Amino acid sequence: MDTMIITGASDGIGAASARQLKAHGHQVVLVGRSRAKTEALAAELAAPFHVADFSKLADVRRLASELERYERIDVLANNAGGIMGERQVTEDGFERTFQVNHLAPFLLTKLLMPRLVASRARIIQTSSIAANLFGSDFDVSDLNHERGYQPHLAYGDAKLANILFTRELHRRYRQEGIAAVAFHPGVVRSNFASETTHLMRFMYHTPLKYLVTISPRRSGRRLTALAEGKPGVDWQSGEVYDRNKPMPVRFRDEGGEVARQLWERSETMLASAL
Repeated sequence: MDTMIITGASDGIGAASARQLKAHGHQVVLVGRSRAKTEALAAELAAPFHVADFSKLADVRRLASELERYERIDVLANNAGGIMGERQVTEDGFERTFQVNHLAPFLLTKLLMPRLVASRARIIQTSSIAANLFGSDFDVSDLNHERGYQPHLAYGDAKLANILFTRELHRRYRQEGIAAVAFHPGVVRSNFASETTHLMRFMYHTPLKYLVTISPRRSGRRLTALAEGKPGVDWQSGEVYDRNKPMPVRFRDEGGEVARQLWERSETMLASAL
């Protein structure tokens, strides 16, 4: 029985995958922002749960400390995220889209790394096709989007950051047994994008007759397949997938230089927030 931690587990993809993995006999650990929703799902699944708001890095540090109680972490699914509306700066001093989607899961993964390495864990990032649609002008010198902020561009950059983080995780830790993968979950019918007034709210909340979306259960199966899959056999570490096939990434990072810069800048930003 594997121990699998899923962030963003109180709703949508995370909740669907948690139900599937629990039904398959795994120990599922739920992490959500809403205490009421997360606690309700935990009661349904008889699963442990933790509450954390990724717009607060103090919450992430507390969460990492709480998660150290588990002897093994076989899977860490960094699934929490979202697209925001007007530009907001968190109490930690970072643009909220970037912090919630990348910086917070980056910090959580780093803090848990000794346990993850000991467990030879699979680390999964929920990315998005938005990385291709809106992230092609990714600028590692403007991660806080102080210039020309638009919600969809900030989200596209954050989802590309998930992919670059996956690649750099693979480069840095594959020799220590870590396998890292990212995936596009599809356009899912859920509460996602409920905080934005951008067009992407329409994409996720419009009636089906106007737009083809998929159910959280179906999208959750994509996360479940990666969580249960065998790296090197069912999927390749360092890759990003769409419908179980490698997804081409428009942004060119020859030699992985931008991925390395993103990692280093993320560490610097976190150090400044202490």
